[in-house]
Amino acid sequence: MAGIPLYFVDLQDDLDDFGFEDYGPDCDSMRITAFLDIPGQDNLTPLARLEKYAFSDNIFNRQIIARGLLDVFRDFSNNEEDFLTVMEIVVRLSEDAEPTVRTELMEQIPPIAIFLQESRPKFPTAFFEYLMPIVVRYLTDVNNQVRKAGQEALLILLEQDLVAQSDIENKVCPILLDLSAPDSDDEYKVEAVNIICKMASMLSRTTVEHMLLPRFCELCSDGKLFQVRKICAANFGDICNAVGQEATERLLIPKFFELCSDSVWGMRKACAECFMAVSYTTSPEVRRSKLSPLFISLISDTCRWVRQAAFQSLGPFISTFANPSSAGLYIREDGTLSIRPSMQDVNSNTCQPSNNVTSVSSSTLSSSEQPMEIKPESSTEESSAEVNTKLSADNLSKDTQEESSDCCTNPGEDASRLSQGDRVAAGVTEVTTDSGFPGTNSRLQSAEDVFNTFLYWRPPLPDISRDLELLQFKTEKHKDSCSVSCNNCVASSEIKKVLESLQEHMDDPDVQAQVQVLSAALRAAQFDSVGDYETKKVEESSDKIQNKTIADETAVSDATCNKVEENAPSSPASQDSISDQSTTSVLESTDSEEQHRETSVFLKKEQENNPPFEDDKSKLQDIIPQPLLDQYLSMTDPARAQTVDTEIAKHCAYSLPGVALTLGRQNWHCLKDTYETLASDVQWKVRRTLAFSIHELAVILGDQLTAADLVPIFNGFLKDLDEVRIGVLKHLYDFLKLLHVDKRREYLYQLQEFVVTDNSRNWRFRYELAEQLILILELYNPNDVYDYLRHIALTLCSDKVSEVRWISFKLVVAILQKFYANNANALGLNFINELVVRFRHCSKWVGRQAFAFICQAVVEEECMPVDQFVEHLLPSLLSLASDPVPNVRVLLAKALRQTLLEKAYFKSVGNPHLEAAEETILALQSDRDQDVSFFATVKLKQGNMDNTTIEKQN
Repeated sequence: MAGIPLYFVDLQDDLDDFGFEDYGPDCDSMRITAFLDIPGQDNLTPLARLEKYAFSDNIFNRQIIARGLLDVFRDFSNNEEDFLTVMEIVVRLSEDAEPTVRTELMEQIPPIAIFLQESRPKFPTAFFEYLMPIVVRYLTDVNNQVRKAGQEALLILLEQDLVAQSDIENKVCPILLDLSAPDSDDEYKVEAVNIICKMASMLSRTTVEHMLLPRFCELCSDGKLFQVRKICAANFGDICNAVGQEATERLLIPKFFELCSDSVWGMRKACAECFMAVSYTTSPEVRRSKLSPLFISLISDTCRWVRQAAFQSLGPFISTFANPSSAGLYIREDGTLSIRPSMQDVNSNTCQPSNNVTSVSSSTLSSSEQPMEIKPESSTEESSAEVNTKLSADNLSKDTQEESSDCCTNPGEDASRLSQGDRVAAGVTEVTTDSGFPGTNSRLQSAEDVFNTFLYWRPPLPDISRDLELLQFKTEKHKDSCSVSCNNCVASSEIKKVLESLQEHMDDPDVQAQVQVLSAALRAAQFDSVGDYETKKVEESSDKIQNKTIADETAVSDATCNKVEENAPSSPASQDSISDQSTTSVLESTDSEEQHRETSVFLKKEQENNPPFEDDKSKLQDIIPQPLLDQYLSMTDPARAQTVDTEIAKHCAYSLPGVALTLGRQNWHCLKDTYETLASDVQWKVRRTLAFSIHELAVILGDQLTAADLVPIFNGFLKDLDEVRIGVLKHLYDFLKLLHVDKRREYLYQLQEFVVTDNSRNWRFRYELAEQLILILELYNPNDVYDYLRHIALTLCSDKVSEVRWISFKLVVAILQKFYANNANALGLNFINELVVRFRHCSKWVGRQAFAFICQAVVEEECMPVDQFVEHLLPSLLSLASDPVPNVRVLLAKALRQTLLEKAYFKSVGNPHLEAAEETILALQSDRDQDVSFFATVKLKQGNMDNTTIEKQN
């Protein structure tokens, strides 16, 4: 301890010797280099003294000079010769051997650069010639602290757009490329990768794509340092955003696949966290066909931390599929949701076919720019029956084809089949209507039609004689379709391989959870695959309907061909029957019975293998890949909290409005059960999250769905904990204005329940209630306001907390304005009389002070006619001049001097009420209390009420 005072004394002596006697921690406003202006015994000029201390043997002196360089430049900027001398001193100081001096110098470079930019006419090239080389050189400094200071300075300069494009391309980028080379030092390489990723968003797209992108792709595959790959994975979304869609899909997506399958779980976790940013940059086709299966692999990863990050990013990733044309909404610049103009709805009404089916453009699924017209209520039983009557007989062999040709329709086909050119969703039937609109595609979405191939079964036609050449042609066509479909079997085979590899570790609970996830994904892929195949076959039949004779012949030929192929191993005689016309009648009966039997077997097997499918039919949609939605809906499963994340339900609730916006209100049935499950979750944090976003969800769903599905949940939140109720209360006006008038009136009585809180000290809850009531006034008529909201306002006016009382006084004024704005003068007069009784004649001085405040606010807001004010409120207001409490008289003086007497009505000559007001002011000017006389005499410049001053007086 003895060394501390000695060191302090020695340090203080050094400060005194070198002119720093006035420098200390308390001299913030003083320039650090003020000692340069103090005449010393050395008789040196300030510039010579600067050079002396800049190259002193004392390290502390050099640090002070480096720290005060900005002040030095300001002092010597008037003389060009002195300015250049200072620049040379800075360059020499940048080569100081002491790292702390170089660090101090580099920290001053950004403010100096900004100063030089402001005075550029004087020194146009000073920064680029002198300071920029220092920044570039410090990127390769041997000291770690100096390098970090140089990197931070470079980022600030780039952010402020102070670095020339030529310097970026010729000086900065080459240095970073050298530092990130494969043979570079590990520490330098990690720092260079970090700075490349951070500066990518600040550079032009051309610079990043041509100079930095190739090296970034190499670093993503760096096999030496996992830290390098982790930095690349964490900043992958920023790089994609910097280079754009074309370069992302051509160069970065393959690297992203490598990082997502990296052996180090930290890389996979980083990829899951930035998945939304990557998806946002890609096209809808790539997002659906490539990124969706990749995300499924991350969400079923063997590492729990990867799965946790993936589930947290699932909702944001789903939101990248959003299409304003299909959702009917768009997000404004201020972040609020708005309903899309109904121009397309008008067009759809004029161009809709007569059978009133849902019209969806096939290109809508893959292009977010294409408008989508959706009418979910158009799927009717009548239209379904009409389609069934128009379907040709080639649907006869559909069931047996799917059972016998596994190579053609692989169950592993997942959402990647739903890219551009493919059809919307499995089980959705497309036909060509005969209503005068050629080429119009009509989609029928019915829960009974989805994946149920038996609905399209038809008995064989009696005449099965066919030309063998036509038969061979259809057989070859069928084989070609098989070969095309087999190209989409990769996803299913990969999932099966992973399932087989996990069988050895079934004792681990995490592995068991992974098996469940993969099994669900495999089932969903099988459903999508079967549905895609059915849709493709029905699509072929729709082309044949235009020519009925050819369609019937082709259908029967196709049915016969597939039937022969299927029964070939078990019944060789059936092949001979094709050429033997004498056995036609016998085979006709046999084939009919056999088809009935095999169809029944196929349906039984499908139900046994996938029993929950019938219950999940309502969860089907065509906006996003079905496996993604299935995984999102599973986030409410209690098992997820055990094996993935204890707060997974909260993440699900947080992203639910985004998912609902993506799916659109026509697919709300997919999320309804999940939302109800979250609304009844045992964790109040989950319910609180929903409460804060229920008003946004109401905008997405519209008034009908809101009244049917959200209002009951909203009512439950009103009776929940205060932590949940505050979420509803903060956006109470936003939610109520979306409801129908009759439904809205039901909440008038329930609003009184907000006055009572679990904790009486929670005054902010009541404050928020008063603020919301000011907005809610416009939603109700004057009678409802008088009968219900008036009581709540008066109750809040007597709150124990002054903040609540002051905002409640504004609420009272707003209610009074509501009455007179709607010509409800009788209600206004009754309310005024109640205010006079409750506040003017209150036994507590706080109430009488509140009356003066209300009167002042009424005059300021001009919420009632002046003649009504002077008749009903002014006499009671002037009577406060004799109040025994000075605080009341102070507010009266401010109300008269600052507000009342400034109105034109009271300035008019001959006004009978002006004399009474002036007499009251004169009496207050001679008041024995100094504050009262001050406010009655002085006319303040600000006309607004100063609540803070009032509270201090209280």
